[in-house]
Amino acid sequence: MAFRWTGSRAARHARSMSLLFALVSLVVGGPVLAATVQRVEVRGERITIRFDEAVRGASSFILDGPQRIAIDIDGARPGRAANGDGPIAAIRQGWRGPDGARVVLDLAQPMIVAKGSFDDEGRSLELSLREVDRQRFSLASAASPLSFLWGKPKPKYKVSIPVPPAAKSVLPEVRGDDSRPLVVIDAGHGGNDPGAINPETGLREKDVTLRIAKAIRDELLDSGRVRVALTRDDDRYILHRERFGMARRLGADLFISIHCDSAGNVEATGATAYTLSDVASDKEAARLAARENKADIIAGVNLAEEEDVSSILIDLTQRETMNASAGFARLLGREARPLIPVKANFHRMASLLVLKAPDMPSILFETGYLSNAQDAAFLDSREGRQRIAQSVRRAVEIHFARRALQTASR
Repeated sequence: MAFRWTGSRAARHARSMSLLFALVSLVVGGPVLAATVQRVEVRGERITIRFDEAVRGASSFILDGPQRIAIDIDGARPGRAANGDGPIAAIRQGWRGPDGARVVLDLAQPMIVAKGSFDDEGRSLELSLREVDRQRFSLASAASPLSFLWGKPKPKYKVSIPVPPAAKSVLPEVRGDDSRPLVVIDAGHGGNDPGAINPETGLREKDVTLRIAKAIRDELLDSGRVRVALTRDDDRYILHRERFGMARRLGADLFISIHCDSAGNVEATGATAYTLSDVASDKEAARLAARENKADIIAGVNLAEEEDVSSILIDLTQRETMNASAGFARLLGREARPLIPVKANFHRMASLLVLKAPDMPSILFETGYLSNAQDAAFLDSREGRQRIAQSVRRAVEIHFARRALQTASR
Protein backbone atom coordinates (compact mmCIF):
# COMPACT_ATOMS: atom_id res chain seq x y z
CA MET A 1 0.00 0.00 0.00
CA ALA A 2 1.45 3.36 -0.92
CA PHE A 3 2.27 5.80 1.87
CA ARG A 4 0.01 8.89 1.73
CA TRP A 5 -0.27 11.91 3.96
CA THR A 6 -3.53 13.06 5.46
CA GLY A 7 -4.50 16.68 5.09
CA SER A 8 -7.46 18.91 4.47
CA ARG A 9 -8.00 17.43 1.00
CA ALA A 10 -7.44 13.90 2.25
CA ALA A 11 -9.97 13.65 5.07
CA ARG A 12 -12.30 11.53 2.93
CA HIS A 13 -9.30 9.43 1.87
CA ALA A 14 -8.38 8.68 5.51
CA ARG A 15 -11.93 7.59 6.34
CA SER A 16 -12.22 5.43 3.24
CA MET A 17 -8.83 3.81 3.88
CA SER A 18 -9.82 3.05 7.48
CA LEU A 19 -13.00 1.35 6.24
CA LEU A 20 -11.02 -0.56 3.63
CA PHE A 21 -8.56 -1.91 6.19
CA ALA A 22 -11.38 -2.93 8.50
CA LEU A 23 -13.15 -4.83 5.68
CA VAL A 24 -9.94 -6.52 4.56
CA SER A 25 -9.18 -7.54 8.14
CA LEU A 26 -12.58 -9.18 8.50
CA VAL A 27 -12.11 -11.10 5.25
CA VAL A 28 -8.49 -12.25 5.57
CA GLY A 29 -8.11 -12.28 9.34
CA GLY A 30 -5.58 -9.43 9.47
CA PRO A 31 -5.22 -6.91 12.30
CA VAL A 32 -8.10 -4.62 13.14
CA LEU A 33 -6.85 -1.20 14.12
CA ALA A 34 -8.78 -0.07 17.18
CA ALA A 35 -7.07 3.25 17.89
CA THR A 36 -6.97 6.53 15.97
CA VAL A 37 -4.65 9.47 16.50
CA GLN A 38 -7.03 12.06 17.92
CA ARG A 39 -4.68 15.02 18.08
CA VAL A 40 -1.06 16.09 18.41
CA GLU A 41 -0.40 18.83 20.96
CA VAL A 42 2.70 21.04 20.93
CA ARG A 43 3.67 22.87 24.12
CA GLY A 44 7.13 24.29 23.60
CA GLU A 45 9.53 21.33 23.59
CA ARG A 46 6.88 18.87 24.84
CA ILE A 47 4.81 16.88 22.34
CA THR A 48 1.73 14.89 23.36
CA ILE A 49 0.04 12.45 20.96
CA ARG A 50 -3.44 11.37 22.09
CA PHE A 51 -5.44 8.34 20.93
CA ASP A 52 -9.06 7.36 21.33
CA GLU A 53 -8.03 3.81 22.35
CA ALA A 54 -4.89 2.17 23.73
CA VAL A 55 -2.08 1.45 21.26
CA ARG A 56 0.55 -1.28 21.37
CA GLY A 57 3.65 0.90 21.34
CA ALA A 58 5.61 3.43 19.32
CA SER A 59 9.10 4.31 18.13
CA SER A 60 10.78 7.50 16.98
CA PHE A 61 13.73 8.26 14.75
CA ILE A 62 15.50 11.28 13.29
CA LEU A 63 15.44 12.18 9.60
CA ASP A 64 17.88 14.63 8.05
CA GLY A 65 17.57 16.70 4.87
CA PRO A 66 15.07 18.19 5.68
CA GLN A 67 15.18 17.94 9.46
CA ARG A 68 12.28 15.88 10.82
CA ILE A 69 11.27 13.59 13.69
CA ALA A 70 9.15 10.58 12.70
CA ILE A 71 7.00 8.67 15.22
CA ASP A 72 5.66 5.26 14.17
CA ILE A 73 2.63 4.10 16.18
CA ASP A 74 1.69 0.42 16.23
CA GLY A 75 -1.97 -0.51 15.92
CA ALA A 76 -3.29 2.97 15.14
CA ARG A 77 -4.88 4.86 12.26
CA PRO A 78 -3.60 8.31 11.29
CA GLY A 79 -5.69 11.34 12.13
CA ARG A 80 -5.79 14.79 10.64
CA ALA A 81 -2.82 16.98 9.80
CA ALA A 82 -2.18 19.82 12.26
CA ASN A 83 -0.41 23.13 12.39
CA GLY A 84 2.98 23.39 14.05
CA ASP A 85 4.09 25.77 16.75
CA GLY A 86 7.45 26.98 18.08
CA PRO A 87 10.20 24.48 17.13
CA ILE A 88 7.67 22.39 15.16
CA ALA A 89 7.00 23.93 11.74
CA ALA A 90 4.29 21.46 10.70
CA ILE A 91 2.71 18.14 11.71
CA ARG A 92 1.81 15.50 9.14
CA GLN A 93 0.25 12.07 9.48
CA GLY A 94 -0.02 9.06 7.24
CA TRP A 95 -0.23 5.29 7.06
CA ARG A 96 2.81 3.22 7.93
CA GLY A 97 1.78 0.08 6.10
CA PRO A 98 -1.49 -1.65 6.99
CA ASP A 99 -1.02 -1.81 10.77
CA GLY A 100 0.13 1.55 12.01
CA ALA A 101 0.32 5.30 11.64
CA ARG A 102 3.25 7.64 11.20
CA VAL A 103 3.37 11.15 12.64
CA VAL A 104 6.08 13.40 11.20
CA LEU A 105 7.20 16.61 12.90
CA ASP A 106 8.79 19.06 10.46
CA LEU A 107 11.37 20.96 12.51
CA ALA A 108 12.03 24.67 12.47
CA GLN A 109 15.38 24.02 14.23
CA PRO A 110 17.46 20.92 15.08
CA MET A 111 15.73 18.95 17.86
CA ILE A 112 16.03 15.39 19.15
CA VAL A 113 13.82 13.22 21.37
CA ALA A 114 15.29 13.30 24.88
CA LYS A 115 12.76 10.92 26.44
CA GLY A 116 9.24 9.61 25.99
CA SER A 117 6.59 7.57 27.78
CA PHE A 118 2.97 6.42 27.60
CA ASP A 119 0.38 7.16 30.24
CA ASP A 120 -0.94 4.26 32.32
CA GLU A 121 -3.78 3.55 29.88
CA GLY A 122 -1.70 3.59 26.71
CA ARG A 123 -3.82 6.36 25.19
CA SER A 124 -1.32 9.19 25.37
CA LEU A 125 2.34 9.35 24.33
CA GLU A 126 4.39 12.27 25.65
CA LEU A 127 7.76 13.15 24.11
CA SER A 128 10.29 15.64 25.44
CA LEU A 129 12.44 17.29 22.80
CA ARG A 130 15.81 18.96 23.25
CA GLU A 131 17.48 21.52 21.03
CA VAL A 132 20.88 20.43 19.68
CA ASP A 133 23.44 21.76 17.24
CA ARG A 134 23.67 20.65 13.62
CA GLN A 135 26.43 18.11 14.31
CA ARG A 136 24.56 16.40 17.14
CA PHE A 137 21.42 16.22 15.01
CA SER A 138 23.38 14.52 12.23
CA LEU A 139 24.78 11.99 14.73
CA ALA A 140 21.28 11.28 16.05
CA SER A 141 19.99 10.61 12.53
CA ALA A 142 22.44 7.70 12.28
CA ALA A 143 21.28 6.10 15.54
CA SER A 144 18.74 3.32 15.97
CA PRO A 145 15.06 4.19 16.62
CA LEU A 146 13.92 4.81 20.19
CA SER A 147 11.14 2.46 21.39
CA PHE A 148 8.31 3.36 23.78
CA LEU A 149 6.13 0.67 25.36
CA TRP A 150 3.35 0.71 27.90
CA GLY A 151 1.84 -1.86 30.22
CA LYS A 152 5.10 -3.77 30.72
CA PRO A 153 4.48 -6.27 33.55
CA LYS A 154 6.50 -5.62 36.71
CA PRO A 155 8.19 -8.59 38.37
CA LYS A 156 6.44 -9.79 41.51
CA TYR A 157 9.43 -11.62 42.96
CA LYS A 158 13.16 -11.20 43.26
CA VAL A 159 15.35 -14.29 43.05
CA SER A 160 18.86 -14.35 44.51
CA ILE A 161 21.45 -17.04 43.87
CA PRO A 162 25.04 -17.37 45.17
CA VAL A 163 27.63 -16.23 42.63
CA PRO A 164 30.88 -18.24 42.39
CA PRO A 165 34.21 -16.39 42.56
CA ALA A 166 35.54 -15.09 39.25
CA ALA A 167 37.92 -17.46 37.52
CA LYS A 168 41.57 -16.46 37.30
CA SER A 169 42.26 -14.76 34.01
CA VAL A 170 44.82 -15.87 31.44
CA LEU A 171 46.78 -13.49 29.27
CA PRO A 172 44.80 -12.44 26.21
CA GLU A 173 45.96 -12.66 22.61
CA VAL A 174 48.04 -9.76 21.34
CA ARG A 175 47.50 -8.85 17.70
CA GLY A 176 49.64 -6.64 15.48
CA ASP A 177 53.29 -5.97 14.59
CA ASP A 178 55.64 -6.94 17.44
CA SER A 179 57.66 -3.75 16.92
CA ARG A 180 54.70 -1.51 17.72
CA PRO A 181 53.57 -0.21 21.13
CA LEU A 182 50.82 -2.16 22.87
CA VAL A 183 47.37 -0.81 23.71
CA VAL A 184 45.12 -2.91 25.97
CA ILE A 185 41.38 -2.29 25.64
CA ASP A 186 39.26 -3.31 28.61
CA ALA A 187 35.52 -3.88 28.05
CA GLY A 188 33.98 -3.00 31.42
CA HIS A 189 31.73 -5.35 33.43
CA GLY A 190 30.70 -8.74 31.96
CA GLY A 191 29.47 -12.12 33.14
CA ASN A 192 27.32 -11.85 36.28
CA ASP A 193 27.89 -8.06 36.35
CA PRO A 194 25.71 -6.41 33.67
CA GLY A 195 26.72 -2.85 34.61
CA ALA A 196 24.21 -0.11 33.82
CA ILE A 197 20.91 -1.17 32.20
CA ASN A 198 18.59 1.01 30.12
CA PRO A 199 15.20 0.71 31.90
CA GLU A 200 13.17 1.00 28.69
CA THR A 201 15.06 -1.30 26.30
CA GLY A 202 16.99 -3.57 28.68
CA LEU A 203 20.25 -2.67 26.90
CA ARG A 204 23.14 -3.78 29.16
CA GLU A 205 26.42 -1.97 29.64
CA LYS A 206 28.47 -5.18 29.51
CA ASP A 207 27.20 -5.93 25.98
CA VAL A 208 27.68 -2.38 24.69
CA THR A 209 31.22 -2.07 26.07
CA LEU A 210 32.29 -5.34 24.47
CA ARG A 211 31.01 -4.28 21.06
CA ILE A 212 32.72 -0.90 21.38
CA ALA A 213 35.99 -2.49 22.55
CA LYS A 214 36.02 -4.78 19.51
CA ALA A 215 35.33 -1.83 17.19
CA ILE A 216 38.25 0.08 18.74
CA ARG A 217 40.51 -2.97 18.41
CA ASP A 218 39.69 -3.35 14.72
CA GLU A 219 40.19 0.37 14.05
CA LEU A 220 43.58 0.41 15.80
CA LEU A 221 44.75 -2.71 13.99
CA ASP A 222 43.72 -1.18 10.66
CA SER A 223 46.00 1.76 11.42
CA GLY A 224 49.01 -0.55 11.68
CA ARG A 225 50.56 1.79 14.26
CA VAL A 226 49.99 -0.29 17.42
CA ARG A 227 49.45 -3.77 18.77
CA VAL A 228 46.16 -4.45 20.53
CA ALA A 229 44.84 -6.87 23.15
CA LEU A 230 41.38 -7.12 24.76
CA THR A 231 41.08 -8.04 28.45
CA ARG A 232 37.95 -9.96 27.45
CA ASP A 233 36.43 -10.88 24.09
CA ASP A 234 33.41 -12.71 25.48
CA ASP A 235 30.81 -12.38 28.26
CA ARG A 236 32.81 -13.00 31.46
CA TYR A 237 33.67 -10.99 34.51
CA ILE A 238 37.26 -10.03 35.40
CA LEU A 239 38.32 -8.49 38.71
CA HIS A 240 39.60 -4.92 38.60
CA ARG A 241 43.12 -5.83 39.66
CA GLU A 242 43.26 -8.59 37.05
CA ARG A 243 42.20 -6.21 34.28
CA PHE A 244 45.13 -3.84 34.71
CA GLY A 245 47.24 -6.77 35.94
CA MET A 246 46.94 -8.46 32.56
CA ALA A 247 47.97 -5.24 30.84
CA ARG A 248 51.04 -4.87 33.06
CA ARG A 249 52.09 -8.48 32.52
CA LEU A 250 51.85 -7.93 28.78
CA GLY A 251 53.96 -4.79 29.07
CA ALA A 252 51.22 -2.51 27.77
CA ASP A 253 52.07 1.08 26.88
CA LEU A 254 48.48 2.32 27.27
CA PHE A 255 45.37 0.97 29.04
CA ILE A 256 41.84 2.09 28.07
CA SER A 257 38.84 0.81 30.05
CA ILE A 258 35.53 1.21 28.17
CA HIS A 259 32.34 1.96 30.10
CA CYS A 260 28.88 3.56 29.75
CA ASP A 261 27.61 5.97 32.37
CA SER A 262 24.20 6.07 34.05
CA ALA A 263 22.45 8.78 36.07
CA GLY A 264 19.10 9.46 37.70
CA ASN A 265 18.78 12.52 35.47
CA VAL A 266 17.73 11.14 32.07
CA GLU A 267 18.85 14.39 30.46
CA ALA A 268 22.52 13.70 31.35
CA THR A 269 24.43 13.08 28.13
CA GLY A 270 27.90 13.00 26.61
CA ALA A 271 31.18 11.11 26.91
CA THR A 272 33.85 11.66 29.57
CA ALA A 273 37.33 10.33 30.35
CA TYR A 274 38.54 9.63 33.89
CA THR A 275 42.10 9.38 35.18
CA LEU A 276 43.32 8.28 38.59
CA SER A 277 43.43 10.65 41.55
CA ASP A 278 43.06 10.23 45.29
CA VAL A 279 40.68 13.20 45.25
CA ALA A 280 37.62 13.25 42.96
CA SER A 281 37.38 16.24 40.62
CA ASP A 282 33.64 16.68 41.34
CA LYS A 283 30.62 14.99 42.89
CA GLU A 284 29.77 13.09 39.71
CA ALA A 285 33.31 11.68 39.54
CA ALA A 286 33.01 10.54 43.16
CA ARG A 287 29.63 8.94 42.42
CA LEU A 288 31.02 7.04 39.45
CA ALA A 289 34.05 5.80 41.40
CA ALA A 290 31.83 4.55 44.23
CA ARG A 291 29.64 2.64 41.77
CA GLU A 292 32.40 1.16 39.61
CA ASN A 293 34.62 0.17 42.54
CA LYS A 294 31.78 -1.91 44.01
CA ALA A 295 31.67 -4.18 40.96
CA ASP A 296 34.20 -6.62 42.46
CA ILE A 297 31.78 -7.36 45.31
CA ILE A 298 29.76 -9.33 42.77
CA ALA A 299 32.74 -11.64 42.34
CA GLY A 300 33.08 -12.21 46.09
CA VAL A 301 35.91 -9.74 46.80
CA ASN A 302 35.71 -7.65 49.97
CA LEU A 303 36.97 -4.23 48.97
CA ALA A 304 37.69 -3.37 52.60
CA GLU A 305 40.48 -5.93 52.54
CA GLU A 306 42.09 -4.42 49.44
CA GLU A 307 44.87 -1.87 49.64
CA ASP A 308 43.80 1.77 49.66
CA VAL A 309 44.20 3.33 46.24
CA SER A 310 45.67 6.45 47.85
CA SER A 311 48.62 4.43 49.16
CA ILE A 312 49.99 3.96 45.64
CA LEU A 313 49.80 7.63 44.75
CA ILE A 314 52.94 8.61 46.69
CA ASP A 315 55.53 7.13 44.37
CA LEU A 316 57.04 9.55 41.87
CA THR A 317 56.62 6.99 39.10
CA GLN A 318 52.90 6.99 39.75
CA ARG A 319 52.83 10.79 39.56
CA GLU A 320 54.54 10.69 36.18
CA THR A 321 52.08 8.02 35.00
CA MET A 322 49.14 10.10 36.20
CA ASN A 323 50.41 13.08 34.21
CA ALA A 324 50.75 10.94 31.09
CA SER A 325 47.23 9.58 31.63
CA ALA A 326 45.81 13.07 32.00
CA GLY A 327 47.59 14.16 28.82
CA PHE A 328 46.05 11.31 26.86
CA ALA A 329 42.59 12.03 28.31
CA ARG A 330 42.79 15.65 27.17
CA LEU A 331 43.99 14.52 23.74
CA LEU A 332 41.11 12.04 23.44
CA GLY A 333 38.65 14.80 24.31
CA ARG A 334 40.03 17.02 21.56
CA GLU A 335 39.85 14.28 18.94
CA ALA A 336 36.46 12.94 20.06
CA ARG A 337 34.64 16.28 20.12
CA PRO A 338 34.07 16.48 16.30
CA LEU A 339 32.91 12.84 16.15
CA ILE A 340 30.79 12.02 19.20
CA PRO A 341 28.75 13.85 21.87
CA VAL A 342 31.08 14.82 24.75
CA LYS A 343 30.70 16.77 27.97
CA ALA A 344 32.20 20.25 28.22
CA ASN A 345 34.35 19.07 31.16
CA PHE A 346 35.47 15.93 29.35
CA HIS A 347 38.47 15.07 31.55
CA ARG A 348 37.69 14.19 35.16
CA MET A 349 39.57 12.52 38.01
CA ALA A 350 38.46 9.85 40.46
CA SER A 351 39.82 7.13 42.73
CA LEU A 352 39.06 4.23 40.38
CA LEU A 353 40.50 0.79 41.18
CA VAL A 354 40.79 -0.25 37.56
CA LEU A 355 43.24 2.62 36.90
CA LYS A 356 45.68 2.03 39.77
CA ALA A 357 48.60 0.55 37.79
CA PRO A 358 51.58 2.69 38.91
CA ASP A 359 53.62 2.47 35.70
CA MET A 360 51.13 2.43 32.81
CA PRO A 361 49.10 5.41 31.49
CA SER A 362 45.45 4.48 31.98
CA ILE A 363 42.05 6.06 31.42
CA LEU A 364 38.46 5.01 31.94
CA PHE A 365 36.43 6.13 28.90
CA GLU A 366 32.73 6.67 29.69
CA THR A 367 31.39 6.67 26.12
CA GLY A 368 27.92 8.05 26.97
CA TYR A 369 24.86 7.53 29.17
CA LEU A 370 22.75 4.37 28.90
CA SER A 371 20.17 6.20 31.02
CA ASN A 372 19.75 8.75 28.19
CA ALA A 373 17.62 7.37 25.36
CA GLN A 374 19.47 9.20 22.60
CA ASP A 375 22.94 8.32 23.94
CA ALA A 376 21.92 4.67 24.35
CA ALA A 377 20.69 4.46 20.75
CA PHE A 378 23.91 6.06 19.50
CA LEU A 379 26.15 3.73 21.55
CA ASP A 380 24.27 0.67 20.31
CA SER A 381 24.52 1.65 16.63
CA ARG A 382 27.23 0.64 14.15
CA GLU A 383 27.74 4.29 13.24
CA GLY A 384 28.16 5.25 16.90
CA ARG A 385 30.72 2.52 17.57
CA GLN A 386 32.67 3.49 14.46
CA ARG A 387 32.83 7.15 15.49
CA ILE A 388 34.01 6.22 18.98
CA ALA A 389 36.68 3.94 17.50
CA GLN A 390 37.85 6.67 15.13
CA SER A 391 38.24 9.15 17.97
CA VAL A 392 40.35 6.66 19.95
CA ARG A 393 42.48 5.85 16.91
CA ARG A 394 43.27 9.52 16.28
CA ALA A 395 44.19 10.11 19.92
CA VAL A 396 46.34 6.96 20.12
CA GLU A 397 48.27 7.81 16.96
CA ILE A 398 49.05 11.34 18.17
CA HIS A 399 49.91 10.09 21.68
CA PHE A 400 52.58 7.67 20.46
CA ALA A 401 53.87 10.07 17.83
CA ARG A 402 54.48 12.63 20.59
CA ARG A 403 56.13 10.03 22.76
CA ALA A 404 58.46 9.03 19.93
CA LEU A 405 59.49 12.67 19.44
CA GLN A 406 60.14 13.09 23.16
CA THR A 407 62.28 9.95 23.22
CA ALA A 408 64.24 11.07 20.17
CA SER A 409 64.95 14.49 21.69
CA ARG A 410 66.46 13.08 24.87
